[in-house]
Amino acid sequence: MRKFNIRKVLDGLTAVSAVASASSAAQQQQAGNRETEIQETLQSEHFQLCKTVRHGFPYQPSALAFDPVQKILAIGTQTGALRLFGRPGVECYCQHDSGAAVIQLQFLINEGALVSALADDTLHLWNLRQKRPAILHSLKFNRERITFCHLPFQSKWLYVGTERGNIHIVNVESFTLSGYVIMWNKAIELSSKSHPGPVVHISDNPMDEGKLLIGFESGTVVLWDLKSKKADYRYTHDEAIHSVAWHHEGKQFICSHSDGTLTIWNVKSPTKPFQTITPHGKQLKDGKKPEPCKPILKVEYKTTRAGEPFIILSGGLSYDTVGRRPCLTVMHGKSTAVLEMDYSIVDFLTLCETPYPNDFQEPYAVVVLLEKDLVLIDLAQNGYPIFENPYPLTIHESPVTCCEYFADCPVDLIPALYSVGARQKRQGYSKKEWPISGGNWGLITQSYPEIIITGHADGSIKFWDASAITLQVLYKLKTAKVFEKSRNKDDRPNTDIVDEDPYAIQIISWCPESRMLCIAGVSAHVIIYRFSKQEVTTEVIPMLEVRLLYEINDIETPDGEQVPPVPTPGTGSNPQSIVPQSHPSTSSSSSDGLRDNVPCLKVKNSPLKQSPGYQIELVIQLVWVSGEPPQQITSLAINSAYGLVVFGNCNGIAMVDYLQKTVLLNLGTIELYGSNDPYRREPRSPRKTRQPSGAGLCDINEGTVVPEDRCKSPTSDVKDNSFSRSRSSSVTSIDKESREAISALHFCETFTRKADTSPSPCLWVGTTLGTVLVIVLNLPPGGEQRLLQPVIVSPSGTILRLKGAILRMAFLDTTGSLVPPAHEPWREHNVPEDKDEKEKAKKRRPVSVSPSSSQEISENQYAVICSEKQAKVISLPSQNCIYKQNITETSFVLRGDIVSLSNSICLACFCANGHIMTFSLPSLRPLLDVYYLPLTNMRIARTFCFTNNGQALYLVSPTEIQRLTYSQETCENLQEMLGELFTPVETPEAPNRGFFKGLFGGGAQSLDREELFGESASGKASRSLAQHIPGPGGIEGVKGAASGVVGELARARLALDERGQKLGELEEKTAAMLYSADSFSKHAHEMMLKYKDKKWYQF
Repeated sequence: MRKFNIRKVLDGLTAVSAVASASSAAQQQQAGNRETEIQETLQSEHFQLCKTVRHGFPYQPSALAFDPVQKILAIGTQTGALRLFGRPGVECYCQHDSGAAVIQLQFLINEGALVSALADDTLHLWNLRQKRPAILHSLKFNRERITFCHLPFQSKWLYVGTERGNIHIVNVESFTLSGYVIMWNKAIELSSKSHPGPVVHISDNPMDEGKLLIGFESGTVVLWDLKSKKADYRYTHDEAIHSVAWHHEGKQFICSHSDGTLTIWNVKSPTKPFQTITPHGKQLKDGKKPEPCKPILKVEYKTTRAGEPFIILSGGLSYDTVGRRPCLTVMHGKSTAVLEMDYSIVDFLTLCETPYPNDFQEPYAVVVLLEKDLVLIDLAQNGYPIFENPYPLTIHESPVTCCEYFADCPVDLIPALYSVGARQKRQGYSKKEWPISGGNWGLITQSYPEIIITGHADGSIKFWDASAITLQVLYKLKTAKVFEKSRNKDDRPNTDIVDEDPYAIQIISWCPESRMLCIAGVSAHVIIYRFSKQEVTTEVIPMLEVRLLYEINDIETPDGEQVPPVPTPGTGSNPQSIVPQSHPSTSSSSSDGLRDNVPCLKVKNSPLKQSPGYQIELVIQLVWVSGEPPQQITSLAINSAYGLVVFGNCNGIAMVDYLQKTVLLNLGTIELYGSNDPYRREPRSPRKTRQPSGAGLCDINEGTVVPEDRCKSPTSDVKDNSFSRSRSSSVTSIDKESREAISALHFCETFTRKADTSPSPCLWVGTTLGTVLVIVLNLPPGGEQRLLQPVIVSPSGTILRLKGAILRMAFLDTTGSLVPPAHEPWREHNVPEDKDEKEKAKKRRPVSVSPSSSQEISENQYAVICSEKQAKVISLPSQNCIYKQNITETSFVLRGDIVSLSNSICLACFCANGHIMTFSLPSLRPLLDVYYLPLTNMRIARTFCFTNNGQALYLVSPTEIQRLTYSQETCENLQEMLGELFTPVETPEAPNRGFFKGLFGGGAQSLDREELFGESASGKASRSLAQHIPGPGGIEGVKGAASGVVGELARARLALDERGQKLGELEEKTAAMLYSADSFSKHAHEMMLKYKDKKWYQF
């Protein structure tokens, strides 16, 4: 056998030189065993690490924008993230490097570009014409703080309002400041002695681009004439302003105020408001003013051709509505609808048929961005129903406590889960299509099915279709419905071991082939589910209570009798220390007042109607023992072929036959060793105190350094993100060695002892002290005999040792292929079997699909064992360690998975120091070692998982899943798979002015902004005011953005020629547009020449 001597793997690089040397392990092999050289195909060039997609609701959203022509929605967050949404399946995630909060977003409508304003007073121009949007330009304000931005439709001049009350103007093409500035002291009354406050609103009059409406926080509104550089009108109000909106005809505007009022102003009557409305104020008698209400944070004023305008607002509720949920109010004519939201409103936008502000707006929907949700309201239907949201934004409906990822599942699984999940959908949604419909899907280059399962704090489990970098919820299972719920806190049983979320999911074990599902919850409960397409009513829920003890003797029961001894495994009878019951035990306390023999949760004793989908097969609960609460479960495994489930904690291990509903094994961890215990431990009695809430294991808060002598394996703490590392809640009272938790379990068909000549069913058990023990399973024949004869289990005496807690085990056959655990194919259990099926069932015997079970006796298997510190490959049956790799000395492995990639297999590890590593199998050659991310919080540790075909994921925030790939092939194909945000769409025609309006000058007045704001007219801006920073988007992007308008104008000209509408007025406009287009293309050409000969680092 060959052993590889590895040189140091450079950080971020994967090139490794392997030097063959004689293996001392190989020399120890028994002469009779033949070890064959396995050809390994995976090389370091097969691996590359990159993020693929991010799913879920944007965490801590702060800004919202919509492009009404491209139909793309943008959401900014408090951490500087940018999420873009198009049609279902088209999503994009970008990040501002500074991490500063996004305060405002503005689309360059139909230009494939977006401006973001950040809390660090920077402006950024994003190019959305590429699959991965990039920043083209940035502008950093040095002396003033940005408070509000406004970009008029089809303009290249962005108005930027500041905290000092000034307005600066930015050219969005060159991202430079104009010399034109509106100073606050020029805008307000000269006689005014106080500062008007920050700018909270800027907009141009829809009918006259030369008039700019400026709202100051203090309550002053100014209509500024851009050409004459002076204020036309000033409107003053006592209450602070939060937002302003125009009527499309430009003769009226509406303001929302901090006292819950709306004021409507006629433009030419600045002395007092035309109308004052308090939407939620109680109208008092005697004509007194209504009582003040909460601030109206935003108002929108949208007109319709056929009827009354819509006034839509957020906030403004009266102060006496304590505890009332946040509301969006829609006022239409005489009707006022108050729409309650589940979370507080961050922002909202009204979606309208036209992008032109001087036309009837025709609103059709409202997008409401909530703190933890995105809601779309249909304004066209009575009752304002909401649209069914097609994006996967409900990952966080209840906090995620664990997740598992399965790539390359059986092809019939997703349709089966979808069909049962379709029945769970809510009714009453809008009948219309989802209105955010921009972008195009990418090419699907991955054809295999992928499923993500998330476990949640409320005991729910969600199955997601994750195929081809999309995400869609398939089915939701509520595990808590099997338990009695306490109506209030006083009614809660005193047996709880956690104060909050007693049903939270900790571990999920799923067999995709047989569809058997098993979960372990935080209240030391295990539930086994079987998949069925039929609805059933279960009269009595099958239940077992397990008394998993730590000590064997020296404890007297309250009535003086000795605890019944744990029977020798292998008898097949039920140990007496277990209380199999179909209903919860009633003996809640023993004679001396200690809680004894009671589970933490109470199972319902009424019939349970179970819908198609996952249905309860068996509920198993650990019980209190002499005042000691049951310890939380640290590992779990189910095997459908054997009909067994096994679980362990820091007290020991229990195995249950879920077909016969009996407990087969119930041993303390020390007893598993028998006389081979290397630690010579004496069992002691458990601590008598109540376990603290949460996971109750050694808690390490986010960001703390983990000392080496602390206990090792991560499990979840459901209450917060603290990192609990399993051994037991009793670490303080019992020395480190004595509490050894079960950390890994693996059913397989392999060689259990050195002398074995053929593989047999067994269970491999890994502990937190790095020990691997093997338990032999003696299964009765299949069919009816399986239900009548007992399963016999017995420790084999085989003990293997590694450094650090055992995380994962797997088995390879003699060719180096993975041997999956034996499984049964899924069949419908709620339909009576015919005779042929019964005959088949009699003959059916659990067999592994392993090729090695039918091979010659002399041929061997390999056990792959990964711990927190190292990995070993052990030859079976000889039990010689043929390969060993110390994965990390200074850190520890959080997750290790044996996965398939490119028709081969490898070991993938994620370390607490942020490194992702892969190793070949069986030789454990390092293939990849990349520093990916530091372990900044325990959410990542709890949810990180690898799966087949180079896929991995983790929960990057409480609401979002980040997927990544470590496959070179997927990285190369990613660009094709990503959707496109920008699609060429013709801008709608501008509203027709009409004959009389054209004759008497009543139409919209245009403005030559270039003439006003250009350098020739306004001079240069102060250099110290803002600093221009070129973005990484590159010169190609600059040219693309600059020529975008040119292309639009050229298309508009072509369309006019074809239609033959060569009217004089349009002809003049087109000529002006062409001249503008020529100047733009000239500008683009000059820029190209300027940058042509420069190197990339000179930009």
